Amino acid sequence: MATDYYAVLGVRRDASQDEIKKAFRRLARELHPDVNPDPKTQERFKEINAAYEVLSDPQKKQVYDLGGDPLSASGGGGAGGFGQGGFGNFSDIMDAFFGTASQRGPRSRTRRGQDAMIRLEIDLNEAAFGTTKDIQVDTAVVCTTCSGEGAAPGTSAQTCDMCRGRGEVSQVTRSFLGQVMTSRPCPQCQGFGTVVPTPCPECAGDGRIRSRRTLTVKIPAGVDNGTRIQLAGEGEVGPGGGPAGDLYVEIHEVPHAVFQRRGDDLHCTVTLPMTAASLGTKVPLETLDGMADIDIRPGTQSGQSIPLHQHGITHLRGGGRGDLIVHVEVLTPMKMDVEQERLMRDLAKLRGEERPTGQFQPGQQGLFSRLKDAFNGR
Repeated sequence: MATDYYAVLGVRRDASQDEIKKAFRRLARELHPDVNPDPKTQERFKEINAAYEVLSDPQKKQVYDLGGDPLSASGGGGAGGFGQGGFGNFSDIMDAFFGTASQRGPRSRTRRGQDAMIRLEIDLNEAAFGTTKDIQVDTAVVCTTCSGEGAAPGTSAQTCDMCRGRGEVSQVTRSFLGQVMTSRPCPQCQGFGTVVPTPCPECAGDGRIRSRRTLTVKIPAGVDNGTRIQLAGEGEVGPGGGPAGDLYVEIHEVPHAVFQRRGDDLHCTVTLPMTAASLGTKVPLETLDGMADIDIRPGTQSGQSIPLHQHGITHLRGGGRGDLIVHVEVLTPMKMDVEQERLMRDLAKLRGEERPTGQFQPGQQGLFSRLKDAFNGR
């Protein structure tokens, strides 16, 4: 050949594709007509475009290295080809000036699957001490008929005859730069570079099917509402039998009939008659650890709290447990018979409480009032 494309770009004959591309970008920035309008420079710019068009294409480069005509062999060299002085692939020109990466070549049919999430209800006891649960998961799995290939048994994907496996087709248009070649995904193979003439009848060519399976999930002690447990690789299998995403199990704690959870502490309220609160008693309570006697001391007032340490929820991170707080509510009798009322009056007389004057105290401050006083230095 009369033209040495390697010499035009200033690279060795064993230069890599990356070295060829870097040389083209460097020269394109120097010789582009918008930068240097000199007619001789424009001819030089056409030469580096022609050289890059051949050396950047493995098929054309192989024909050129063997001494053949790469443009004839690939069907190029027409009115819009680089051999006729066009300005090359538009993405390569933009890459030369702005450093954008050209995404060439077919895209893979195999892609990672999506993550999935399911809700799992557990009771308070399971949240406190942990448990193991079997869950039913309905997700996409690899098609067993085609093993994720997407083609019917005995067949395989074939190279697209429109783009010849490149995944993209080129089109020549006219612009302010002259004749510009642009590329777009091949409409026949959707950019994959291959077509599946006979799709798998089981998955319709997707390489995956829906299936229900059973998984065992270990629930750690101390989980709370909204806690998510990640099961890596147990989500949706990707198209083309691609790697599966992750499965997230979101915990939802069923409300307890007696206890209310606040962090790792448990709270409950015990209602006592006035006599029991005055004289003292023991109240049996079914805790998470079994039966326990709540010691109500004589003179216990309504609103008092009795803590049972280490009877709450296990700390999710770190050892130990929260507390169980028992709140006392003392009931004042609303209706009494004649004998009960007589006894109550006798008790009041013995205690000197027949005509109590009462003790008045300032009302309890709310949160915002206390904050205001704190800022004012009170």
